[in-house]
Amino acid sequence: MTKKTPISLTIAGSDSGGGAGIQADIKAMSANGVYAASVITAVTAQNTRTVSAVHEIPAQIVSAQIDAVLSDLDVQSIKLGMLFSPQIIQAVAQALVGFKGAVVVDPVMIAKSGDALLQDQAVAALITYILPGADLLTPNLPEAARLLNQSEATTADQMVAQARCLLDMGPKAVLMKGGHGAGDICSDALVTAQGVAWLSAPRIDTRNTHGTGCSYAAAIAAQLGHGAPLAIAVQAAHSYLHEAIRAADRLSIGTGHGPVHHFHAIWP
Repeated sequence: MTKKTPISLTIAGSDSGGGAGIQADIKAMSANGVYAASVITAVTAQNTRTVSAVHEIPAQIVSAQIDAVLSDLDVQSIKLGMLFSPQIIQAVAQALVGFKGAVVVDPVMIAKSGDALLQDQAVAALITYILPGADLLTPNLPEAARLLNQSEATTADQMVAQARCLLDMGPKAVLMKGGHGAGDICSDALVTAQGVAWLSAPRIDTRNTHGTGCSYAAAIAAQLGHGAPLAIAVQAAHSYLHEAIRAADRLSIGTGHGPVHHFHAIWP
């Protein structure tokens, strides 16, 4: 009997520099032991320094990609990244109606370079159409603040309070990522209706953190694709990403914010 192959799908934008977006998702999913399928929502002209252009994929083509994958591949988990526009957001939400696997939503809004990856008018659509269907929402501190129209959290209590406000928008769980915070320890809060679990690690002194959010969410989706419970999937992905950041300086990619080392356990 042939062993079932775990499959995860990423629905996100393409990063021509290979450090974030679809490219990072495929690397992170592969490194976490699943077959990665992909749906491209936008093509960015991007490197380690800047996003110089964005081309939105027509919503009907995004829908067709999703339908093609889900009609043939037995997908266990989906990661949503850069959705860019209200039209794409609505198309993705409609195409995922009836999907029974886990959905991880990384609310991508701003690139590491500071360039916008989500239209201003798309924030409301993301809240309305995507968040209620999420098994896990993974905002960083600026993204959480923008979704809630609040100031960024600066304390642990504020992080948890904002996560609980986000839970009220519909996702089953929220992972508040503390990478934008201060201090020698970086702490993330996994918040559900049942309580709060903290994941902490020493902050690593490196500028090579391009694609961390994409990679984190993709690794979680991969672990969920293996059938891991949410808390275990998040912990495994957290450990994987920490090592990928720790190994980032072994790479020499570009002159700006370089990528994390997705395959740190495989090649030097």
